[in-house]
Amino acid sequence: MSMSIRNQFPGTVTAVAVGEAMASVKVRLAGGQDITAAITTDAVKDLGLAAGSAVKALVKSTEVALATGPVDGISIRNQIAGTVADVTTGGAMGSVKVTVEGGELTAAITKDAIEALGLASGTSVVALIKSTEVSLAAA
Repeated sequence: MSMSIRNQFPGTVTAVAVGEAMASVKVRLAGGQDITAAITTDAVKDLGLAAGSAVKALVKSTEVALATGPVDGISIRNQIAGTVADVTTGGAMGSVKVTVEGGELTAAITKDAIEALGLASGTSVVALIKSTEVSLAAA
């Protein structure tokens, strides 16, 4: 199935912590990074997720924030280091492609943020993704 979600990362479930309504699922991505998804317990059951399950982590580019370094004192646990590969800007928004271990991700952020952060090819960045914005699909 083709999707408009640009950020699709293959990985393997390493841990599942199930609560009454929500679950926290840790995934080791193909590039070696870990990412956490907060999904419903029903989704965990429907997908049959357990340690060792092959999955694809999906993140819309509009849900990826960028920082110029690791961020302390923040509730966002998914922080993936990378290097800007390409920047495209329009009147108000821009698209930033970031090379990470094992692949590439895209962040859709404002043109003002791109300029304020000085983002250009070769800039080191950290992609910030809330666990509630990570969806999982069975691979």
